[in-house]
Amino acid sequence: MSEDRGTHLVRSHAHEEDIPGTVNVQTVEGDDSYNGQALFPVPAEDPNDPLQWPKSKKITILVVICAYSFLGNSALLGPGPYLKLWSELFDITPAEASTLISYPNLAYGFSSFVLVPLYLKFGRRPVMLGSLLAFIAGLAACSRANDFGALMLVVSQTISRHHMPAPGSEFEGRDELYTALVPAYAKPYLFNLFGMCFASMATIPAAYMLPTKYSWRLFFYVIIALAVTLFILAFLVVEESSYDREAHISRDTSTERSHDTASNAFEKPNESVVEQTASVPRRKSFLSTLSPWGRIDPEVYLHTFLWRPFTYFLVPQVLWVVTSFGTIIGLGALAFNYVFPIKITAPPYNWSQASSGVHSLGPLLGFLLALPFTSSSDRLAGYLTRRNNGIREAEMRLGVMLPAMIIGPAGLVVYGFTAELNLHWIGYFIGSGLASFGGYFYYCFTLAYAVDSYNSNTSEMLVAINVGKQAVSFGLGYGVLDWVTESGYAVIIAGAFGGVFLANNLMLVVFLLRGKQIRRFMLNIRTKYGF
Repeated sequence: MSEDRGTHLVRSHAHEEDIPGTVNVQTVEGDDSYNGQALFPVPAEDPNDPLQWPKSKKITILVVICAYSFLGNSALLGPGPYLKLWSELFDITPAEASTLISYPNLAYGFSSFVLVPLYLKFGRRPVMLGSLLAFIAGLAACSRANDFGALMLVVSQTISRHHMPAPGSEFEGRDELYTALVPAYAKPYLFNLFGMCFASMATIPAAYMLPTKYSWRLFFYVIIALAVTLFILAFLVVEESSYDREAHISRDTSTERSHDTASNAFEKPNESVVEQTASVPRRKSFLSTLSPWGRIDPEVYLHTFLWRPFTYFLVPQVLWVVTSFGTIIGLGALAFNYVFPIKITAPPYNWSQASSGVHSLGPLLGFLLALPFTSSSDRLAGYLTRRNNGIREAEMRLGVMLPAMIIGPAGLVVYGFTAELNLHWIGYFIGSGLASFGGYFYYCFTLAYAVDSYNSNTSEMLVAINVGKQAVSFGLGYGVLDWVTESGYAVIIAGAFGGVFLANNLMLVVFLLRGKQIRRFMLNIRTKYGF
């Protein structure tokens, strides 16, 4: 370690065992540890490794990432209260107006095929800054659209160009920025996901902007101002996080061995061996981190992203993330967003349109109640790892999800029957709150479980997750208004949607009991067929 620079370079001997998702985190003398476990992945002896960045820098970047996630989802979900207005303004049905949210949601998923290969090949910083600029330009176009076709085009392009730093986007990857943020690397994923969830609150100010001079356009003006501010902040603090850790670790190991050989050949009394840290580079200056150019990775081949992500749809853990995310987005973010403004402004409730966005208070309350449990998965995994003599299994984090397995579907039952029978409006908030509380656990911990299980080629896996979850959510949310009109709220939301949610959640039992066997089986399949 470089004592003269006052920097402690983290050490760890953690390593993955033969089966992906089984990690040996036993500590040896000199290892840095977290919660009694050696840190994994193993950092390089280089202060420029994102895993070695100061904690203050990591937290600042995490704030930027969460803010970008919040803004992008706000731009997508915020216009929910405008569906009735747009249907009258553009002479279309409310179901057609809802496609202004459904189609951009789908376009966002498939944009992964463009943005993720670019950030892997050319660096995270330029892609994030470029996507922010495209996001701002798209928002400006949205604010000036005058017909349904133009609004659909610019909204879809805006959301697809905003690739929020969440599953499958600019800063994803086990060996990248997220793992640098805290030792238990599930936490940053979860905080970012909470930023996504909190975006549902955008419907409240969006609805209250309707009576203003600029009506629905004011919402886009506000998002533009926030996005410009975020771009400036990102330019100043978001450093390039693409890093060839394996090359630096190999170099450090070679240096250490050469020093050991030299020491054995020329031992001198009272003369210490030259420190390995003599080869450690200096930390980049602040001005050098402002370069808009990233690190070009010669080992990334763009054409592989045309097919490799699809192979992950054959992996049960990944498919479970897809269905969990898709179900929660499709049922919560889209179905609730579509149904409540239409129900609450009609008899017997007769609320004003300006109040039609407050339904997001229910999901927000559910998320807030679930937030204290954000670290519970890591704590449980740490406890079980210590009991297992330092050998960590990916499934060790899943036990905390058992109560949520039932709570989420129960919320849909409450919501569906409240809408069907025109019960007291508090039922909408209780139902959506329960669904969001249960959904938060599945939103967070299924992703962390998949990353634990398959931590190589993580970006390709996350492309598959991003595309899959948006396709599933699109399918569940696209025709919801037509479905409830034809079959009723209880049949569709409480019955069909609740059943789908419960079936997805019950897969938790399968992975708790047979997760390691599934990982072993998939390792054999992927080895045999080379994908």
